[in-house]
Amino acid sequence: MYAVARQCHVSVATVCRWVAHARGQALERVLFANRKPGRAWNRTPPEVESRILATRRELREESVLGEYGARAIALALQAQPSPAPSPATINRVLARCGALDGARRLRRTPPPRGWYLPEVVAGRAEVDCFDWIEDLKIADGPLIQVLTATALLGGQVDAWPELKIATEVALCRLSERWQQLGLPEYAQFDNDTVFQGAHQFADTVGQVSRLCLALGVIPVFAPPREPGFQNAIESFNALWQAKVWQRHWFEDFAQLGNANARYIAAHRARSPSHRQQAPARRPFPQGFQFNAHAPLDGMMIFLRRCDDAGRVQLLGRRFEVSSNWPHRLVRCEVDLSAQQIRFHALRRRDPAHQPVLNVVPYHRQYKPFRG
Repeated sequence: MYAVARQCHVSVATVCRWVAHARGQALERVLFANRKPGRAWNRTPPEVESRILATRRELREESVLGEYGARAIALALQAQPSPAPSPATINRVLARCGALDGARRLRRTPPPRGWYLPEVVAGRAEVDCFDWIEDLKIADGPLIQVLTATALLGGQVDAWPELKIATEVALCRLSERWQQLGLPEYAQFDNDTVFQGAHQFADTVGQVSRLCLALGVIPVFAPPREPGFQNAIESFNALWQAKVWQRHWFEDFAQLGNANARYIAAHRARSPSHRQQAPARRPFPQGFQFNAHAPLDGMMIFLRRCDDAGRVQLLGRRFEVSSNWPHRLVRCEVDLSAQQIRFHALRRRDPAHQPVLNVVPYHRQYKPFRG
């Protein structure tokens, strides 16, 4: 036994246990499994399991209510003279015997970040995401609005506490960020009027979108009431509120600004490797002067979900996409230079396959900006 223990690199007690397990039997008939043979002492007896399965079969075929789950089986067994097991025991028996009809939810691998923009997935383009945190109240002070920003791939974050939500504030902060970091290929927003413009008029393009187009940045608008597309900026919003707003006590607006500046600097210094792996940004043009009245040129992207007839609503108009694509996501590329809109199919299950569903002409008449 000592020699076998040394040869197999196990203890002598292990060898003794298996020798005792095989005593009196031919070696070819010994069950050398890594567990005790037989049933557990507290396992439901076989006759009870058979009775449970038979009752389930009868209820499934003959029950007026059509119910044959664990509770229905327990009620049926209580009417019999033999003791009835509990619904939890019945559930375990049904699961062990493979008699459960419910299918488990299939967990699929999530798509990569920015999967709805092929250039971002390929690592050739960066996306800056922007959002507002609204109505934070300083005790005995004003309401605070916070404009937040984060880079999807590089991770550079920004936060600007403000006293009001205004387009002029967004224009100033976007220009300030891009002068410091450089221009990304895309800038992603939600459908707030500060970013997109007024919703009650057709073909309206807001000042933030006009600034992006003037700088060669493609504005991207997330679909309304769709989870996932704003995860990056929403995650940073929650982090900022937990680590800055809820962690400190601010007596006035100046204290909040100082704490915010320290946090943003520390957050950026923590992960420089992400910035090194992110795509390179274009330099901000020197001497740039924003003109909101200039003719529009470039591309805008709207992520939308089709209705039951395969149509989407954007820019105050309704466009036909495809009757074979109802209630599904599309990427709407509004090409202002070519005067057309291209609709690409989007599927989280197959993010790499984004075929063109339809191309429609879009002739936007020049209207002087009155914002």
